Amino acid sequence: MELLANSSRPTKLSEIIGQDDLTGKDGILTNLVKNHKLFSMILWGKPGTGKTSIANALVNELKLPYRLLNATINNKSDFDIVIEEAKMNGEMILIMDEIHRLNKDKQDLLLPYVESGLITLIGMTTSNPYYSINPAIRSRVQIFELKDLTDEDIVTGLKRAAKKLEGISVKTDAYRYIAGLANGDFRSAMNTLEMAYYVSTDHKVTVDLLKGIDDKPVLYTDKNGNGHYELLSAFQKSIRGSDVNAAIYYLGLLIEIGDLDSIFRRMTVIAYEDIGLANPGIGPKVHAAVEAVKMLGIDEGRIPLAVVVCEMALSPKSNSAYMAINSALGDIRKGIVGDIPEVIKGHSPKYRYPHEYPPYYWVDETYLPENLKTRKYYSPKNNSYEKNLDKVDRERRQKK
Repeated sequence: MELLANSSRPTKLSEIIGQDDLTGKDGILTNLVKNHKLFSMILWGKPGTGKTSIANALVNELKLPYRLLNATINNKSDFDIVIEEAKMNGEMILIMDEIHRLNKDKQDLLLPYVESGLITLIGMTTSNPYYSINPAIRSRVQIFELKDLTDEDIVTGLKRAAKKLEGISVKTDAYRYIAGLANGDFRSAMNTLEMAYYVSTDHKVTVDLLKGIDDKPVLYTDKNGNGHYELLSAFQKSIRGSDVNAAIYYLGLLIEIGDLDSIFRRMTVIAYEDIGLANPGIGPKVHAAVEAVKMLGIDEGRIPLAVVVCEMALSPKSNSAYMAINSALGDIRKGIVGDIPEVIKGHSPKYRYPHEYPPYYWVDETYLPENLKTRKYYSPKNNSYEKNLDKVDRERRQKK
């Protein structure tokens, strides 16, 4: 018997939930279909956000020949077969799951045909392709990031899927309970709905029934379905506000929900955005804690996470580097740019190598373009580390 998640899979882009920028009325992929054109791409997003559904909808609407492979499971001979089929057909869509695991042999085999257009690649991954995908692949594809699904998105999709289950009755609070359990994974939500349907003798799905199937508490939701985002925001603001107790509490909620990827990403952002140069060692510590969790698992991994979160909350705070790059980008995006000074171009004979000028190893030189030389993007905050850096900088400039 086919699972509900498979029998309910969308056949059109318009049936995809939660990805309007890509599949809505004027979405990028929608317009490609209208123009009967497809480019190689990577669909990047969390489990259950619609990557496979989008790929299937694309080939269905365009009526194009396709094959589905997994970069980990399928061997080189499977890829050879796809290439031969592509040569016979004149074109082929290759939908590839876990593309971040594509090894060099398979890449070398595919790349010439992707480049020539004989094969149009639709890769799918839950890993950040800017870090996990080989540059040779990245340079030949468009990367589309799928948004996290809200509870409202999932409820909408569940109501549509429920129509395929004869005689089912689901109350609104039960839909929302399932959405809360799913944590943004629509496939998981449909599996829960289907389980509840067959567990119930009368096909009535209630919150009490669902609790009997999965008693994990719905820890954080709100009427707008944005609870998870609010939780991450509360976590960051508690650390930024130096409230160690609140930071640990919100970390606990995130751990209990099990969304480790969000914890890792948000802690990394906080380390550099909110603490920055006030405690520059915190970034590597966050990375070490993340690696420890991967090695230990979440049960024991909660300990290094707690240690680092406590230090982050108790650390002095500085957003000086964050504000500096924002300010520089602000000028650049307004077109406020200039020519690189001749003295630091290439191998200019006028360039003075600072390392040859002791004791401060500094020379009085203009590095910014002439029209920007008075710009000041970085301003130190009042913490011991930046105060010391500023003191050293002032001393060497006074010795010019």
